[in-house]
Amino acid sequence: MNVLGVLSCLSLLLAAAASQEPKPCVAPALMNGGLTVMTVGAFLSTGTVSYDAIGQRMRVRTMGLAANQTAVLDTLMLFNKKVYYEINWSKFTCKKKMLDTDFIPMHVPSDAKLMGQVFMGSSSSWGMGVLTNTWYGDLPGNGTYSSVFTEIGCVPMTFTSYTPESGWITVSTFNWVLGNSNPMDFFPPYICAKAQLEETETPANMFTVLKSLALRDKMQE
Repeated sequence: MNVLGVLSCLSLLLAAAASQEPKPCVAPALMNGGLTVMTVGAFLSTGTVSYDAIGQRMRVRTMGLAANQTAVLDTLMLFNKKVYYEINWSKFTCKKKMLDTDFIPMHVPSDAKLMGQVFMGSSSSWGMGVLTNTWYGDLPGNGTYSSVFTEIGCVPMTFTSYTPESGWITVSTFNWVLGNSNPMDFFPPYICAKAQLEETETPANMFTVLKSLALRDKMQE
């Protein structure tokens, strides 16, 4: 094989390798699944999440554990309306509060940097593992994050963030099902009909909502 042939083969190999490099991606627009939320401050909650990227809405129902006490939480975040609802079914109350207008969809930002690609489980046989990509980048307010998505389907698995305001937060998701099984998940329940907007100097964001709801409910009890 002459030099020209070798160079041609090498060029093809390099092109194939470059084409296989993981690229930033966007998760499916409608999903339902499970999640756990953990923080450094000994706060743990687990429950379900309904996600609608098209309407910019999320519904999170969890049971949280903080200071050896539990609290059942129901939160509806309407980013398109800049509000979220704290629903306490045990007290039959609903609070309407300001929400940061920046919607954070489950996606890999275009400026994210690839940390690495690994198999979760094993690659020895089909069905024994899943190929994942780990990404990292910066958040507004001197924050940072890392996230894990599947290579096929861009399904979110874990998201860890740090900001001076909210500290460390890790959100792990699982059992995702594509689509929306209950459209009413994204409408405020009837007990919220008369809720008045509580204005604050700094609107909450998705991370501060997930972290603080259980702790705030326990302090109010």
